[in-house]
Amino acid sequence: MLLTITYKGEQTQDIGYLLHKNPERPQEFSLSYGKAYVFYPEISDEQTTVALLMDTNPIDLARGKLGSRDGGLFDYVNDRPYVSSSFMSTAIARVFNTAMSGRCDAKPEFVKQELDLTVKVYSLPVRADKAFLNEVFKPLGYAVKYETKLLDELFPEWGESPYVDLTLQGKVRLSVLLNHLYVLIPVFDRQKHYYINKEEIDKLMKHGEGWLETHPAKTRIVRRYFMKARSYANQATERLMEEAETAETNETELPEGEQTEEKEEWTPLNVLRLNAVRDEVIASGATSVIDIGCGGGRLLSLLLEEKQLSKVTGADVSVQALERAKQRLHVDRMPTYKKDKLTLMQGSLIYQDSRFSGYDAICVVEVIEHIDKNRHPAFEQTVFFHARPKTVVLTTPNKEYNAHYEMKEDILRHSDHRFEWTRQEFQDWAEHICKTYGYTVEIKGIGEMDETFGQSTQMGVFTKCE
Repeated sequence: MLLTITYKGEQTQDIGYLLHKNPERPQEFSLSYGKAYVFYPEISDEQTTVALLMDTNPIDLARGKLGSRDGGLFDYVNDRPYVSSSFMSTAIARVFNTAMSGRCDAKPEFVKQELDLTVKVYSLPVRADKAFLNEVFKPLGYAVKYETKLLDELFPEWGESPYVDLTLQGKVRLSVLLNHLYVLIPVFDRQKHYYINKEEIDKLMKHGEGWLETHPAKTRIVRRYFMKARSYANQATERLMEEAETAETNETELPEGEQTEEKEEWTPLNVLRLNAVRDEVIASGATSVIDIGCGGGRLLSLLLEEKQLSKVTGADVSVQALERAKQRLHVDRMPTYKKDKLTLMQGSLIYQDSRFSGYDAICVVEVIEHIDKNRHPAFEQTVFFHARPKTVVLTTPNKEYNAHYEMKEDILRHSDHRFEWTRQEFQDWAEHICKTYGYTVEIKGIGEMDETFGQSTQMGVFTKCE
């Protein structure tokens, strides 16, 4: 197994500081399944290449049953010693652990620089899914090339080999590149050598932080990362969805060149949205409120600070989301006066639930766009007919504003969105709610105003008719 990283530029030997590996001498690392070697086949001020070579012992693999599924002859005759698989990913974490964390005491300013890097991953087992290479790596900014070979030159009718030599080139921080490789190499490996347990979710979140939550193919990446452990894949995807919501709402940062002295006054859209919802709840005179689809509890943390509110409830269909809310709210050490008015419960917006009744206000923040339109009648009945609070505060994206982000017309802000409404579509739906269920509505915008596209978020404040 071989992986190389080439740095082109000035004083490229300094990559040794980032990797914490001296270019002047090779290093050897003992692993449970063989040995790893780090050496520099090319060193100059203009171009330096570092190589990670894996020498995997098939006998050790067979004895330890690492990567073994079928038993028998397969334990001794397989592709494990020769392909870039989960073994390579583990070696990257073992050998370049400090570099992956982005720490370099000798040259701290070098860590954050985007370098002209070219990585070659040899014998990556993509099988017939070569198009997935572009789907995975291009959104990360890499130029993607790969070479294929015949399975056997003497028998061309057998077709191409299921392995490719992959080349990625781009300007990227070295720590980011290593984390990309750590996560994505196993995605192409259908036979991981390690036992997959719940701890893998935290590993994935750690190494995917800052890029995986916004990746357009994240759902497929996560599923292949966890193979048949679908429950873990679902939990990881759910956590990424929440992170993506936060990243999505921060997209209104001023473009480069416009970030002058006003930058200090800029507030992320998510903060503006949650503050606006809280303000509407307080202005309604409510003393009890339930946030349905509360996710990680960001709105709940604001509502709990309001003395006017004596009862604050968060509901979500996801148990994992509720657990994250508990952690964010620090329920275990929360003051008694807050804990007494807080309730967290599992529940769905599309099913009638008597526990949703009896509140002065219901908040539905960035939720409805995740619900298929054929389920909207059930949602409407649950909130506006059965629960029927005095006030409903609902927010959803303004599809027209996507053009402000230079998004294509058919692209939604989030991969889990089922739709996004224009301002007129939201107005039409709100009027339908008022006519059908006996409410009045005031529609407001949240976020920076664009004369053509309006504001990023649209909010409807529904008030029950007396």
